[in-house]
Amino acid sequence: MNSIPDILEGLKRSHSILSEFVQSIPDEQLVRKRGDGFWSIAEHVDHLADVQAMLGDRIRRFLEEEQPEFVPFFPDQEEATSEELQIDVDAAIAAFAEKREEQIKLLQAATPADWEKSATHPEYEQYSLVILTRHILMHDHWHMYRMEDLWLTRDEYLTSIAD
Repeated sequence: MNSIPDILEGLKRSHSILSEFVQSIPDEQLVRKRGDGFWSIAEHVDHLADVQAMLGDRIRRFLEEEQPEFVPFFPDQEEATSEELQIDVDAAIAAFAEKREEQIKLLQAATPADWEKSATHPEYEQYSLVILTRHILMHDHWHMYRMEDLWLTRDEYLTSIAD
């Protein structure tokens, strides 16, 4: 549990890293699809914004419930294709920042007992507030890495992620 302050600091910084990074990408690159099964950079940003409410709810449940039970979260796979979506990247980044600020406030209010709570989650052998919080940070950075990969990597070196 010694890493909690570092994880919280990382969560606080994710928005500024994401925002500055995305602002450096030319607009036409934000919506570019690199192939079948690839999200655009804008879709990654939109996903990061969309999942924050669910993550905030999970944090709240850790604070309010003795032993929360969670269900897996799978973004709607029947969503429109990126050509049909009109993603406002600036609005998504603003929504990400707003929800992240709420998460930070909740996490800063967590007691040592909250941090030690365990939960049930069918995807994971262990699940706790520490694991969830670390997972949020890693999720942020995984998507940011993927966005950079999609933006800068030449086709022959682009990482293909199988469904």
